[in-house]
Amino acid sequence: MPETTTARISVHDVPADRRRGGELRVLLGPKTVGSTSGFMGVAALAPGERIAEHYHPYSEEFLYVARGAITVDLDDRPVPLGAGEALFVPKDVRHRLRNTGDEPAEVVFHLGPLAPRPELGHVDTETAPPPRESS
Repeated sequence: MPETTTARISVHDVPADRRRGGELRVLLGPKTVGSTSGFMGVAALAPGERIAEHYHPYSEEFLYVARGAITVDLDDRPVPLGAGEALFVPKDVRHRLRNTGDEPAEVVFHLGPLAPRPELGHVDTETAPPPRESS
Protein backbone atom coordinates (compact mmCIF):
# COMPACT_ATOMS: atom_id res chain seq x y z
CA MET A 1 0.00 0.00 0.00
CA PRO A 2 1.42 3.41 -0.88
CA GLU A 3 2.07 6.01 1.75
CA THR A 4 -0.94 8.31 2.20
CA THR A 5 -0.42 11.31 -0.04
CA THR A 6 -2.21 14.25 -1.55
CA ALA A 7 -2.38 13.59 -5.27
CA ARG A 8 -4.23 14.65 -8.37
CA ILE A 9 -5.35 11.62 -10.34
CA SER A 10 -6.77 11.78 -13.87
CA VAL A 11 -9.27 9.29 -15.21
CA HIS A 12 -6.66 8.67 -17.93
CA ASP A 13 -4.10 7.61 -15.29
CA VAL A 14 -6.12 4.58 -14.19
CA PRO A 15 -6.80 1.55 -16.43
CA ALA A 16 -10.43 0.53 -16.85
CA ASP A 17 -11.68 -2.49 -14.91
CA ARG A 18 -14.26 -4.25 -17.12
CA ARG A 19 -14.73 -7.46 -15.06
CA ARG A 20 -18.26 -6.58 -13.91
CA GLY A 21 -19.38 -4.61 -16.97
CA GLY A 22 -18.88 -1.01 -17.99
CA GLU A 23 -15.59 0.72 -17.37
CA LEU A 24 -14.82 1.20 -13.68
CA ARG A 25 -11.88 3.30 -12.56
CA VAL A 26 -10.97 3.73 -8.89
CA LEU A 27 -9.32 7.15 -8.88
CA LEU A 28 -8.74 7.76 -5.17
CA GLY A 29 -8.22 4.65 -3.08
CA PRO A 30 -5.76 2.57 -1.09
CA LYS A 31 -3.73 1.62 -4.19
CA THR A 32 -3.56 5.10 -5.73
CA VAL A 33 -3.28 7.47 -2.75
CA GLY A 34 -3.16 5.23 0.32
CA SER A 35 -6.64 6.16 1.57
CA THR A 36 -7.82 4.28 4.66
CA SER A 37 -11.53 5.15 4.95
CA GLY A 38 -12.92 4.42 1.49
CA PHE A 39 -12.45 4.92 -2.22
CA MET A 40 -13.86 7.04 -5.04
CA GLY A 41 -14.05 6.49 -8.76
CA VAL A 42 -16.04 6.78 -11.94
CA ALA A 43 -18.03 4.29 -14.01
CA ALA A 44 -18.64 4.75 -17.73
CA LEU A 45 -21.55 2.88 -19.31
CA ALA A 46 -22.47 2.82 -22.99
CA PRO A 47 -26.19 2.78 -23.88
CA GLY A 48 -27.63 -0.63 -22.93
CA GLU A 49 -24.58 -1.59 -20.88
CA ARG A 50 -24.74 -2.67 -17.23
CA ILE A 51 -22.62 -3.35 -14.18
CA ALA A 52 -23.52 -6.77 -12.81
CA GLU A 53 -25.52 -7.09 -9.61
CA HIS A 54 -23.47 -7.20 -6.40
CA TYR A 55 -23.48 -5.99 -2.81
CA HIS A 56 -21.01 -4.64 -0.30
CA PRO A 57 -21.10 -6.29 3.16
CA TYR A 58 -18.92 -3.62 4.79
CA SER A 59 -19.47 -0.44 2.77
CA GLU A 60 -22.14 2.08 1.95
CA GLU A 61 -22.08 3.34 -1.64
CA PHE A 62 -22.82 6.84 -2.85
CA LEU A 63 -23.64 7.32 -6.54
CA TYR A 64 -23.82 10.55 -8.54
CA VAL A 65 -24.82 10.63 -12.21
CA ALA A 66 -22.57 13.18 -13.90
CA ARG A 67 -23.81 12.48 -17.43
CA GLY A 68 -26.57 10.46 -19.07
CA ALA A 69 -29.30 8.38 -17.47
CA ILE A 70 -29.13 5.11 -15.58
CA THR A 71 -31.39 2.80 -13.64
CA VAL A 72 -30.10 1.34 -10.39
CA ASP A 73 -31.84 -1.89 -9.40
CA LEU A 74 -31.90 -1.99 -5.57
CA ASP A 75 -32.90 -5.49 -4.41
CA ASP A 76 -34.76 -5.80 -7.77
CA ARG A 77 -36.53 -2.41 -7.37
CA PRO A 78 -35.64 -0.09 -10.30
CA VAL A 79 -34.66 3.49 -9.40
CA PRO A 80 -34.16 5.76 -12.44
CA LEU A 81 -31.53 8.52 -12.14
CA GLY A 82 -30.55 11.32 -14.50
CA ALA A 83 -27.63 13.70 -14.69
CA GLY A 84 -27.33 15.73 -11.51
CA GLU A 85 -29.04 13.13 -9.31
CA ALA A 86 -27.52 11.04 -6.54
CA LEU A 87 -28.44 7.82 -4.73
CA PHE A 88 -27.37 6.24 -1.44
CA VAL A 89 -26.95 2.43 -1.43
CA PRO A 90 -26.80 0.97 2.11
CA LYS A 91 -24.46 -1.92 2.86
CA ASP A 92 -25.82 -5.41 2.07
CA VAL A 93 -28.27 -4.07 -0.56
CA ARG A 94 -27.99 -5.87 -3.90
CA HIS A 95 -27.60 -3.39 -6.76
CA ARG A 96 -26.84 -3.23 -10.47
CA LEU A 97 -26.37 -0.18 -12.68
CA ARG A 98 -27.90 -0.08 -16.16
CA ASN A 99 -27.55 2.63 -18.78
CA THR A 100 -31.17 3.06 -19.82
CA GLY A 101 -30.57 6.20 -21.88
CA ASP A 102 -29.55 6.87 -25.46
CA GLU A 103 -26.13 8.37 -24.65
CA PRO A 104 -23.08 7.30 -22.64
CA ALA A 105 -23.46 7.65 -18.88
CA GLU A 106 -20.83 8.62 -16.33
CA VAL A 107 -21.39 7.82 -12.67
CA VAL A 108 -19.19 8.94 -9.79
CA PHE A 109 -19.10 6.47 -6.89
CA HIS A 110 -17.71 6.52 -3.37
CA LEU A 111 -17.62 3.56 -0.97
CA GLY A 112 -16.77 3.56 2.70
CA PRO A 113 -15.72 2.27 5.08
CA LEU A 114 -13.27 -0.16 3.53
CA ALA A 115 -13.67 -3.91 4.04
CA PRO A 116 -11.03 -5.55 6.29
CA ARG A 117 -9.48 -7.05 3.11
CA PRO A 118 -10.17 -6.06 -0.52
CA GLU A 119 -11.50 -9.50 -1.52
CA LEU A 120 -14.23 -9.23 1.16
CA GLY A 121 -15.57 -5.88 -0.03
CA HIS A 122 -17.56 -6.95 -3.08
CA VAL A 123 -19.91 -9.94 -3.45
CA ASP A 124 -21.10 -10.77 -6.98
CA THR A 125 -24.66 -12.10 -7.25
CA GLU A 126 -24.85 -12.53 -11.04
CA THR A 127 -22.54 -13.22 -13.95
CA ALA A 128 -20.94 -10.16 -15.48
CA PRO A 129 -22.04 -9.20 -19.00
CA PRO A 130 -19.54 -9.69 -21.84
CA PRO A 131 -17.19 -6.70 -22.20
CA ARG A 132 -18.03 -4.13 -24.85
CA GLU A 133 -15.76 -3.63 -27.80
CA SER A 134 -13.27 -0.79 -27.35
CA SER A 135 -13.84 2.11 -29.71
